[in-house]
Amino acid sequence: MMNEEANAGSSMNYIVTGAGRGIGFETALSLARFAGTRVICISRNEANLEKLKATALSQKLPAMILPIAADISLLSADDLRDFFSKNSITQIDGLVNNAGLLVNKPFEELTVDDVNRVYEVNVFAPIRLIQRLLPYIRKSEKPHIVNISSLGGFQGSSKFPGLSAYSSSKAALACLSECLASEFATHHISVNALAIGSVDTEMLKLAFPEYQAPVKAPEMGKYIADFVMNGHAVFNGKVLPVSLAGQ
Repeated sequence: MMNEEANAGSSMNYIVTGAGRGIGFETALSLARFAGTRVICISRNEANLEKLKATALSQKLPAMILPIAADISLLSADDLRDFFSKNSITQIDGLVNNAGLLVNKPFEELTVDDVNRVYEVNVFAPIRLIQRLLPYIRKSEKPHIVNISSLGGFQGSSKFPGLSAYSSSKAALACLSECLASEFATHHISVNALAIGSVDTEMLKLAFPEYQAPVKAPEMGKYIADFVMNGHAVFNGKVLPVSLAGQ
């Protein structure tokens, strides 16, 4: 559980991608409960980011929400540098690579463009973002990168028809997390992946329209926020399945 009193006096900077809806939206809100925290929220949907800010304001959350309305796959190093300079951000303490794209198609109908689009958002964009943020992440005392994978990309888990591009991209992101934890060890940067099971979101409904998920987005968002803040005290280089029994 997150300790709001213990964190109330800290000044920390967190980035959440895919913050416009679902798990990313709720993760950002959970992080915004801590005074002195700045939550940099990236989404290509500006209206959703405005809704996020309005929700935080209506709940009287003490942290600062800083929106970046941009496609994560098109966000350049200059864009980030200008944004950080404008907002006097010199370090990043936590990154949640949550943005994801799902294409639900039988394998024989998948096009090269389908696969490229999925991998661009789920794998290549996080790679570029981490590279561009490294100068800021290295300035944090105990930074933590959390990559949001999927139970479908977890080795040995059940796999489902139509999700070969999505699940394999999430498996790649999980393996990347293990690789980066080793590579960044000398810089004391922790990297973990959470292989999320079914959560009641729009993306899940796209994959399984009739399925009722047992976990709601606010519950998972709270868990991820707690993990990016505290999980690296006991985990590094891990791919952790996060699901209820039977998922």
